[in-house]
Amino acid sequence: MTATADKAAAEFTDEVVTKALVQDVTMPGGAGTLALITLDNGFDHTKPNTFGPTTIAGIAEVVARLAERAAAGEIQAVGITGKPFIFAVGADLSGVPYVRAREQALEIARAGHAAYAQIMDLPVPTFAFVNGAAMGGGVEIALACDYRTISAGVPALALPEAFLGLVPGWGGCYLLPNLIGAAKALTVIIENPMNTNRMLKGPQAFKLGMADAMFAPADFLESSVAWAAKVVSGEITVERPAVDRDETAWNTAVAMAKGLVDVKTGGKSPAPYRALDLVAAARTADRATAFAAEDDALADLLMGDELRAGLYSFDLVQKRAKRPAGAPDKALARPVTKVGIVGAGLMAAQLALLFAKNMEVPVVMTDLDQERVDKGVAYVTGQLADQVTKGRMSQDTANKIGALVTGSTSKEGFADAEFVIEAVFEEIGVKKQVFAQVEEVVSAECVLASNTSSLSITEMAADLAHPERVVGFHFFNPVAVMPLLEIIPGEKTDDAALATAFAVGRALKKTTIRVKDSASFIVNRLLGRFMGEYSRIVDEGTPVAVADQAVAGIAPMPPFVLLGLVGPAIALHNSETLHRAFGDRFYVSPSLKALVEAKKAAYDPALQIPPESPVELSVADARERVLSAICEEIGLMLKDGVAQAPMDIDLAMITGAGFQFWNGGICPVLDREGISEKVLGTRLLPPGAASVPA
Repeated sequence: MTATADKAAAEFTDEVVTKALVQDVTMPGGAGTLALITLDNGFDHTKPNTFGPTTIAGIAEVVARLAERAAAGEIQAVGITGKPFIFAVGADLSGVPYVRAREQALEIARAGHAAYAQIMDLPVPTFAFVNGAAMGGGVEIALACDYRTISAGVPALALPEAFLGLVPGWGGCYLLPNLIGAAKALTVIIENPMNTNRMLKGPQAFKLGMADAMFAPADFLESSVAWAAKVVSGEITVERPAVDRDETAWNTAVAMAKGLVDVKTGGKSPAPYRALDLVAAARTADRATAFAAEDDALADLLMGDELRAGLYSFDLVQKRAKRPAGAPDKALARPVTKVGIVGAGLMAAQLALLFAKNMEVPVVMTDLDQERVDKGVAYVTGQLADQVTKGRMSQDTANKIGALVTGSTSKEGFADAEFVIEAVFEEIGVKKQVFAQVEEVVSAECVLASNTSSLSITEMAADLAHPERVVGFHFFNPVAVMPLLEIIPGEKTDDAALATAFAVGRALKKTTIRVKDSASFIVNRLLGRFMGEYSRIVDEGTPVAVADQAVAGIAPMPPFVLLGLVGPAIALHNSETLHRAFGDRFYVSPSLKALVEAKKAAYDPALQIPPESPVELSVADARERVLSAICEEIGLMLKDGVAQAPMDIDLAMITGAGFQFWNGGICPVLDREGISEKVLGTRLLPPGAASVPA
């Protein structure tokens, strides 16, 4: 390592070193000896293999020794694989805070490239046996090999860097497009990261051409070595589709990916644009030039606020989400062996499937008539059948889960349930009536949960004999996809009921956040303020295109596109609820009312009510107005204890509303653009929490 790299390694004392362990394997068929490198950090699969400075240096030393052995004729091939279930998940980003200067960042980039180039330059065939999860630098070390096999059981393979605020900087932007072509490569480098970090499974990666052969998990390594032996002996000749290097076709693929990035980021995140430039250049660049360009991009981005915000987001979803602020002692939670669901509509049926699949307990749905009940149960069985058809679930598992879900027009089946959740019409009187009926049947300790998106839990429980067991349990739609679960105690909710709710949320594999009982809670309240201020600006006369440009990169899509997904009627209900609760700072748009009255499913410019005295804002002024409104609301929510801390607001907006990961949610944006100090007189987050330290 260089002196700068040595210093980085010395400072990064927390690095979990992944060792490159070598053993000689005699290949079948007389093909000779394969030196098999196994990447292993000494922990089980819960702590994946990562690459920090010491790890990269270790890999370089091992490969240098293998080069000597290859030159001496001692080995005829080199293979790289991972420990059980894990190949490697890339750079150890926990070391980023130790990077304080661009020169340090540049050395990190160069060190990775140098080690991987050594693999590419070995004088014998090299093989990557991708046995488990592979991301970032883990994918890139596989790309550095001549050939690749992949397990059909690989659960996740990705180049997620653009999602975090980086580029694939150890060869990915050069090697992948030159392996499978620009269009397919950009699916992995740009499209998947921009779509909330979508991952590939083993068969999908194989279909893209990222591996030359795929084998079953049970005997994956043995099959891979046997296949490698045939390649070495010449019995198998690997043939790959020719990469289309036509300039027009290559640039068209880049342009299409850029269009997606424009929509997703509004030009506010530099990382995907740098990745696009690197892929564009990969068509004609030689390796040295391409790697040097990746070095520069990585060095610049490692020193950028977007990466620090992305790592802040990563810390939220990986650490804070596992220790919810304000959750009672886990020991207070009661066991839940049966669940009741009031309602059998779409939301209720989604909940039934979620509870049965993740908790593996009996679930009983009830509704007013048998037809609705049957429809709800049929939804569950239909979804399970679809999972079997797609190969995501065995028939035996589907049968087991399906048998747990039953339906009835009577609530008597709730008698032995420890947890009952209602998913009925969003009207306080209806919900109070439902809980009164359920209370007549269930035990005194059964938790009663409401999936309300905005109504008061305290009011809902007020007339019950046991208001202490009522809790808000707000899911986001679609239930199976959205990670967030807002958990809301009422004024009389006791710790046992609340602890049980959090335990159930964990069992459902949701990100749970404690929220104070207040109108629309966290996500819908902030979305209401955001959408309201945006609508007010448009209603006053700012063109939609200008307003969209102003808020680009905040939410995952333009506000009126989001409106179409949420539904105008639901959006209007939320804005009216918030207006009643908090007054004029929550704007109820007459144009939105017109949409609902016209029964439109999405925004219609023809129904936009023109202002009497139009006021057209600039992009900058409109952005400041919207961000200032959001900031004011966050300040009020924190003052009132609606959220435990700014970090919980960010976690909620990332996991419940799809706010950008590379932004850190919303608070880092407000700090970075100076809005929080202007509106609140102080930053929302400590200096350096989601930005480069000054």
